[in-house]
Amino acid sequence: MTARETPTVEWAKLTAPELNAMAAAGATVVLPVASTEQHGPHLGTGVDTTLCGTVCRIAAEKAAERRPVVVAPTLWVGMAEHHMAHGGTFTLDIPTYRAVLVCLVRSLERHGFKRVLIVNGHGGNMTALNAFLPDIERETGLAVAATTYFELAQPAFAPILEDQKSVLHACEAETAMMMAVAPDAVRDDRLSEAYGPQFADPRAVLAPPAQRFRSFATLTPSGVLGDARKATPEKGERLLAAATDALADLIVRGEPWE
Repeated sequence: MTARETPTVEWAKLTAPELNAMAAAGATVVLPVASTEQHGPHLGTGVDTTLCGTVCRIAAEKAAERRPVVVAPTLWVGMAEHHMAHGGTFTLDIPTYRAVLVCLVRSLERHGFKRVLIVNGHGGNMTALNAFLPDIERETGLAVAATTYFELAQPAFAPILEDQKSVLHACEAETAMMMAVAPDAVRDDRLSEAYGPQFADPRAVLAPPAQRFRSFATLTPSGVLGDARKATPEKGERLLAAATDALADLIVRGEPWE
């Protein structure tokens, strides 16, 4: 097959008539949402966008033979006020983020798609997404579910990681996956500086029962939570396989709707 004849799950590589046909066939649209923000001294600012988009594409490719699915372009900006003090970060406010997501899903509705799976790749988006889901469904009429890929895959991530059970920030996990996916965005000469606080229970610190906004600068001068020095490309490949398997399984099961 030529490159043009090879099937693709990527929205941006499909024509409008091809996408219309996918809508008519009942395809699920995977909408990756991420962020552009600081990731310590050793990683480029596009980590969340790169990893979320890659995980969604590979997972959809794995699922496509069993269920029609298409992956929309990754939303590269989200809720990242807590990273602003470190520089290198874009952020939206709550009304703007909500409006952008509703507009994107309305576009899918107008094209005849019925089901959307929002796949998140940034911890700062999680609370907002959960809060927006009722509004998005009510205002678009579509069936909309949301997941965070590294939370979905956490049980499979834990045995692979040495110092943590799940993704922290610019940590062993994210650094390893970037080594596997986009090594040109990893500054090997800065890895010796790429470590920060290690919490036995990150949720107790980042999401305590009584919450107040905290800048990441008050938690970690380096911008890192965890220890990126433990990252290796081999770990990254294993984490990527675990993440894409978990997401592909969710897409195929259609669990949020069926």
